[in-house]
Amino acid sequence: MTLEALVEIIVEELDVEAAEVVPTASFIDDLGADSLDLFELVMSIEDAFGVAIPNEELANIKTVQDVLDYAEANA
Repeated sequence: MTLEALVEIIVEELDVEAAEVVPTASFIDDLGADSLDLFELVMSIEDAFGVAIPNEELANIKTVQDVLDYAEANA
C-alpha cells in the first residue's frame, strides 16, 4: 500500500481534496468523517489492498499514517 493509492481511496470515499490527505490528518477531526464514513472507508481499503482490519483495531486507527502503519505491519 502506498500513500498515493491510499489518498485516492480517501478522496473518493470522503469527498475531500487530495491536498488535505496528509499522513498526520485525522479522519474525524481533519477530514470530517463520521462513523459510517469510516466503516465504508475501511471496506474500500480492505477491498483495494487485500488487508483485513478487525473491528477491535479500528479504535487505534485515527490518522492516515495509522492505516499505512497497520497495513505494513500486517501485510
